[in-house]
Amino acid sequence: MENKKTVNIEIKQYGMVIALLAIFILFYFLSGGKNASPTNINNLVMQNGYIVILAVGMLLCVLTGNIDLGVGSVVALCGATAAILVVDKGAPVPVAFLAALAIGVISGAFVGFFISVLNIPPFVVTLATMLMGRGLTYTLLKAQTKGPTPASYNMVGVGFIPTVKIAFLGGTMDLVTIAVAVVASLLILLAEWKSYQTKKKYHFSTNPVWQIAVKEVIILFILWFFLYKLSRNNGIPIVLVLMSLLVGIYHFIASKTVAGRQIYALGGNAKAARLSGINTKRVFFWVYANMGLLSAVAGIVLSARNGSATPKAGDGFELDAIGACYIGGAAAAGGVGTIIGAVVGAFVMGILNNGMSLIGWSTDIQKVVKGIVLLGAVTFDIVSKHKEG
Repeated sequence: MENKKTVNIEIKQYGMVIALLAIFILFYFLSGGKNASPTNINNLVMQNGYIVILAVGMLLCVLTGNIDLGVGSVVALCGATAAILVVDKGAPVPVAFLAALAIGVISGAFVGFFISVLNIPPFVVTLATMLMGRGLTYTLLKAQTKGPTPASYNMVGVGFIPTVKIAFLGGTMDLVTIAVAVVASLLILLAEWKSYQTKKKYHFSTNPVWQIAVKEVIILFILWFFLYKLSRNNGIPIVLVLMSLLVGIYHFIASKTVAGRQIYALGGNAKAARLSGINTKRVFFWVYANMGLLSAVAGIVLSARNGSATPKAGDGFELDAIGACYIGGAAAAGGVGTIIGAVVGAFVMGILNNGMSLIGWSTDIQKVVKGIVLLGAVTFDIVSKHKEG
């Protein structure tokens, strides 16, 4: 009975990783292998970098049992701010980026104030900021595209870290990317070993060794596949480095810090959290202020990738970020979810978008499929809770 329960937990926890692999393999056959080309893997990373960044921030909002509908507009507003300062005002790129980040934090703090101090429902406040942010973006840009931005600006979105190329199998391969894959593999295995030993030391229940081995093989296969393909292209994109740093930082905050535990407590039972001494108003405030900051980062990355800022930038990004969280295992009621799960969810959405585009499906059909996947993920969560209850 214990083994069966453990297996069920493992399947639920890593089901989305298996689904991600299954979706990728499906589109591999449907597209004739186009989705596995080094160029397409590079595009997949770059096209989804800003969605992953938004999903990381959105996960914290979802953990409180709420969402932020205004992130797409803040992305556009911050990107427009940076582009205008560089193109029209001649400001240095770092100054423009800092200004965009400041606008993002102010936007997030504005939302946090109304939610935490005035107790306005997050849905209403973020709906209002979605409208205001889009209107301000159109006003700043005068409904026109602002660009082109300089190469130093665009490096964040389209640049790569330095490479060391060697001839390999009729092409070239980047040794720096392979070295990163080796180091990352060792760190993953070390973390798993330490986790296993800690559980054994304190007599916590552990999963069977074969389950742990299968999980590690799948994770390492995905890691090496992506990094090998990148090594055959132009190496590691700067946006991947930025994305990895943010994922690592927020994974640590959510899983290892008091602030992270307070968010989970708030989402699990707000009343109990207040009675236990947690300042729930402060938690709400910093969660939404942080969402504004990460929206600014995504806005900078998006405008850098496009080489310009447009009034419609970020349109619909809030839906992709929210969908990534739910698909990655976050509970609709709050209190359940992980940063890694949100990242996996973001790439599930990204692989779906990319695969459907490669096989020629229209954007209308793509929206239908994404809607079905999102509804299925949330339905699965609700049905699972009913069965457990």
